[in-house]
Amino acid sequence: MSPLIEHVAWSNAEQERAGTPLVVALHGRGADESSMIELTPYLPDFVTVAAPRAPITLDQGYAWFANRGIGRPIEDSIKATGAALFSWLDKVAAVHSHVIVLGFSGGTAMAGGLILERPHRFAGAALLSGTLPWDAGYDTSLNRLAALPVLWSIDVDDAMIPRDLVERSEEWLRESSGASLLEFSYPGIGHSMTIDELADVSTFIADVLD
Repeated sequence: MSPLIEHVAWSNAEQERAGTPLVVALHGRGADESSMIELTPYLPDFVTVAAPRAPITLDQGYAWFANRGIGRPIEDSIKATGAALFSWLDKVAAVHSHVIVLGFSGGTAMAGGLILERPHRFAGAALLSGTLPWDAGYDTSLNRLAALPVLWSIDVDDAMIPRDLVERSEEWLRESSGASLLEFSYPGIGHSMTIDELADVSTFIADVLD
């Protein structure tokens, strides 16, 4: 059975969304939409934040895809969820001026899959504490993300995400993606987010939309 996006937390009531930029906030593995909608006060006040719940039940939370290990998606699974997210976006995005995707941890791998699948659907991407979805059938050819604004943020000592995947992601983003890349490192935060990091994400989103 194909996955569906059935639960979405919104920062604005439906009648307040028309014309606003949409920030699609994707939570980490084992979490849910509440962890991302709570970021709303730290993001620009003129955006609408939508935090979908991942479709796969996992312990007390949810996951975007089945994997072969941390940061290593199974292709059929992540592609099926990607299709479900695009189907949901097709229903909601038309009233918004732009769409930016924001991911954390497993949500970063999912966000990475979305921008690799259809880069022109997005005005930008903020990828926090994660990895791109390697070896999952995505097009990572030269300049795949040509001129797309991308924020990449991680603690170099983040022990959750395998270092080889982080380094592979960073090398491709810097040297081959063609993205307009903005990088931040936050030593000591581990696998988490901080106020300073969210301030940089907010500035990035505002600059993309300026």
